[in-house]
Amino acid sequence: MKKMIAAVLAAASCASLAQAHAQSQQTGEQNAKPPTVTQTSEQPLRLFTLDDAVLAAGGAAPSNVAAAAGIEAAQAGRAVAGLRPNPTFQGQIENVAGSGPYTGLRSAETTVGVAIPLELGGKRTARIAVATAQVSRAELQAAIAAADIRVQVTQLYVEALAAERRLMTARDQARIAAEVLRGAGVRVQAGRASPLEQQRADVARINADANVERLTRLAEAARTNLARRVGRPIDGALDSQLLDRLPVATFGPVDPSTAKGTLALAAADADLAIADAGIELARANRVPDINVGPALRRLEATNDIAAVFSISIPIPVFNNGRAAIAQATAEQTRAEAVRRVTALDVEQAITDAEAEAANAATSARAAAGPALAAAQEAARIARIGYREGKFGQLDLLDAERTLAETRVAAIDALANYQNARARLERLTAPVPDQQGN
Repeated sequence: MKKMIAAVLAAASCASLAQAHAQSQQTGEQNAKPPTVTQTSEQPLRLFTLDDAVLAAGGAAPSNVAAAAGIEAAQAGRAVAGLRPNPTFQGQIENVAGSGPYTGLRSAETTVGVAIPLELGGKRTARIAVATAQVSRAELQAAIAAADIRVQVTQLYVEALAAERRLMTARDQARIAAEVLRGAGVRVQAGRASPLEQQRADVARINADANVERLTRLAEAARTNLARRVGRPIDGALDSQLLDRLPVATFGPVDPSTAKGTLALAAADADLAIADAGIELARANRVPDINVGPALRRLEATNDIAAVFSISIPIPVFNNGRAAIAQATAEQTRAEAVRRVTALDVEQAITDAEAEAANAATSARAAAGPALAAAQEAARIARIGYREGKFGQLDLLDAERTLAETRVAAIDALANYQNARARLERLTAPVPDQQGN
């Protein structure tokens, strides 16, 4: 009999190839309604899409708050870099508390003035350039945080969808197991089967009910995790059709992946720009600044006032700025090397992610298409044959188990593709300027 059911499976597989895709889509629509959400004709529930989840998560994500604070700090740093050095108030009294004519304050000379530092060598411009590069890096970090949030929310959303669909499959299998148990009871009462057949059907029903209970907890946990990430309760049905969206199968040579325009490479470029600006700042700092000090002097003996003008220039004997330039140059070399490594790593990661997504799509098309359609047809034939006495109970249970496993495999394959696609989109996410933002 096992050979017979295997032949039925093979025949059903061949007969359903042409209708596989349509049946898989129909199955996805039947399993679309989430287990924990009810919908009435009077008040239809609003669809809580993936974009809604990403938008809600962005407002509640601490990483977005940190990125925004980083931009604010960098902008404040740029404002500070553009400020000129403060002048210094100076005051002194000379020729006091001496002997002879300098006793007391009779010959005192009081000088009051300011010392104004004059920056030379383009220090202020170099500081602003460094700060501007740091602002660009902070803005890129905000874009990276947003991309990370999207892929995290996508994975949680897909897992919630897959958990709900697995639960729907388990409930369907539990319903079928209950029907098989009722049918076995009728056959035993009619003397057409042994009590062992009813016992086997009861075991299958118990296991199916336990599976429903287990998957109910997992579905609730997945939905709770998604709600926790988005920062609010999910008050709508999830977009169940998201799992069924597969790309059109394509074959042929694939263009080599490039890291150009990606967020990771743009961040490495921003770090290199900061290092380049740091070299210019170190060179500008080698030029000594000048302090000019206009002041007024009052002579106590004659009650006259005279102008005083001073100038001071530091002598770069111990610190001539060469060490700072060497440090900045080494940092630039490091940033250049990191940039090259980042380009290689990103291109390799994109290539692997593209292959992973393509393979996941192939597996999903096969699992949710011909394989699922064949398993459904085999189970249908087994049910009819069991009712008509042509197939035994073991053949029916084997066909139902095969159908349940194929349905779960199809759900897992669809979820794997959506997660792989999300990871690929994260790796290839463009910088904000290329998005027109």
